[in-house]
Formats: sequence, C-alpha cells, structure tokens
Amino acid sequence: MPIVLYILALAVFAQGTSEFVLAGLLHGIAGDLDISLAQAGLLTSAFAVGMALGAPVMAAVGRGLSPRWTMSGFLALFILAHVVGAAAESFGLLFATRVVAALANAGFLAVALSTVTHLVPAHSRARALAVILGGTTLALIAGVPAGAFVGNALGWRATLWAIALVSVPALIAVLIATPTRAVQTDHAVARRSLTGELRTLRLRPVQLNIVMGVLVNAATFCSFTYLAVIAGTRAGVSETLVPLLLGVFGLGAFCGVTAAGRLADRSWREVILVTGPLLVLGWALLTVMVDSQPVVWVLALLLGALSFALGSTLIGRIMATAGEAPSMSGSFATVAMNLGAVIGPIAGGVAIELVGVRGPLAVSALLVLGTVGLGWATRRARADRPRTTVPVA
Repeated sequence: MPIVLYILALAVFAQGTSEFVLAGLLHGIAGDLDISLAQAGLLTSAFAVGMALGAPVMAAVGRGLSPRWTMSGFLALFILAHVVGAAAESFGLLFATRVVAALANAGFLAVALSTVTHLVPAHSRARALAVILGGTTLALIAGVPAGAFVGNALGWRATLWAIALVSVPALIAVLIATPTRAVQTDHAVARRSLTGELRTLRLRPVQLNIVMGVLVNAATFCSFTYLAVIAGTRAGVSETLVPLLLGVFGLGAFCGVTAAGRLADRSWREVILVTGPLLVLGWALLTVMVDSQPVVWVLALLLGALSFALGSTLIGRIMATAGEAPSMSGSFATVAMNLGAVIGPIAGGVAIELVGVRGPLAVSALLVLGTVGLGWATRRARADRPRTTVPVA
C-alpha cells in the first residue's frame, strides 16, 4: 500500500477521536454546561449532521482542485474549530464548533476516499479503504480512551485542546506527502460533470448500499454513544474502566475493518451474509444480558468487530457501485456513514427516555435486522428477475 494512505489514516485518526470521544465525556459536559444528558448526546449528532450535510457540498467545492490543498485546508479548519470549542462557555457555541469541525472532517474524508480509489488497482481498493478507515478504529482503541482519560482527569476542554494539538503533525504530513492532483484511471469518467456524477445516485445498487450503510451505522452509534452510561448503570463498570471498555470496542472495530479489507475485494457478499445475522444476534444478546459485566466486555469486542466489518464492506460497495462519480463517490459513502451517526444517537436517546438503558441495544438489533431483511428481500427479487438484469448489490 502507498505510504500516503497511512498518512491520511493519521489525519482520520485525529478526526475520528474527535467524533467519538464525547461518548465518554457526556456527564462532564452536561454538568459543566448545566444541560441534560440527552442534550449533551446531541453534540455527537451535531458532528454527524455536519458530516452528512457537508460531505457532498465540500466534495463539490473541491472538484478539480488539488487534493493536497483541499485536504490541508479542511484539516486547518478542523483544528481551529477545536480551539474555539475548548474555550466555549455555552452549549450553543460548543454545538456550532462541532458542526464546523464536522464540515471540515466531511470535506477531508470525502476527498481522501475518492483519492484513495485512484491510487491503487481495482482489486486492492477495499484493502486501501480499510487502511483509511483503520484510522477511525484506532481512534476508538487509543484516541477515545486517551481522550476520556484526559477529560476525566483534566476536564473535557483539555480533550479538545489535545485533539487540536494531535492534528498539527497530521496537517504537516498531509501538506508534504499527499498528491498535488488526483490520479484518474478513466479520463472519460474523470471529465464527467457534477450533474453527471450526481445522476449516479439514481442507480439502484448505489441507493441500496447507501440505505444499508445508514442502517448499520445508526445501529452502531445508537448504542456506542451511550455505552459508558449503559455499562455503568446496568453492568456496574466503574468510571475508571469506561475508557478501557471503549477501547475494547475499538479493538474489535480495528480487527473487523482489517479482516473485511482483506476479504471484501473478492468475497464482499459472503462478508455481508455472515456478519449481518451475527450482528443482530449480538445486539439482542447484549440487550438481554447487559447486567452481566463479563458479557458486556466480551460482546463489546465482538460487536465492535462485526459492526465495522459490515459497515466498512458497505462503504466499499457504495464506492464500487458509484464508480462513475470519481470525485463524489467518497461523499456518498461519507453521507451514509454520518446519516447513520445522526439517527443513531437520537434514536438511542429516545429509547433511554422511554424504556431505560436497555433501549439503545434493542434498537440497534432492530436496525441491523432491517438491514438483513432489506438485503434478503433484494436478493430474492433479483433471483426472480431475468438473468440479464444488473445485480443490485
């Protein structure tokens, strides 16, 4: 794999830490700003909203521009948003900085994903995407626990300062090593207009994979956002062990992304068929046995692996089926990931208010069940069609 992929993964690590770390700091933020826990949880949704709305806009703005300068500009804006957020004295200002940081993150990730697909051969693209997404999972393993530790010891503002500082070397590396212009493998496709690229969204395979990606990521964030609260309330996981539990989930996520990256180029159907039902079973089992601390620890690892193996495979399928949108396909995948991240915490917060802390786990199981059902129904419909039709996934 080209060294630039690992540099981009470093930047994604910093950004992923920012996106996920507040899951372990909700109590401190709520107390400091005198807001409810559910309102504090909306900060995660704010980041995801900015990602979902910003990805296509930022990708469109950056079309035809140098990846080096677009990605470094987005990363500089990301750093500035964290500096302002660390000094925020009101929920409104903090919320606004999360949206701005998310817009910057969205632009960076959309350009990075689209650039990656043109830096490696077609048969290695899933693996290359796994390297980039590995930065996100490493954020769960190391960045989120470290951020939660710093936040619990020094306050949540210190965590935002730390993220800004960690992002500086990533910015320098991006400025030095990323390509000055994207490599295009198909000049006819490369010259496609923005309208032509957006027409790719009309294709049923693209639509199907986006919907499935949204559902799976919603399931992940529905429970992960409140995992610290769930584990502490029902399983008796102490506050000092919460960062480690989040890290265990992240370790599973890293293993899942890595395994899927090695399998999905040739066996993506099998990855989806196996991980989907297992993920439904896992969330359902955790819902029933959430009072058992050993079960919580074990399932945190397994659910992290299954969630990100399935999610990263669907991201790869979005990119593959939207291949005629070279500069916008990354934004399609980013939108799918972050629409799920918007829906998930909101659904989880509502579930907590209605039925208690088991609620998000049950909702996660239902969301993945919907994904499995959609995939099954689509395959059934495809089997009933003439063989000349185009596969939908």
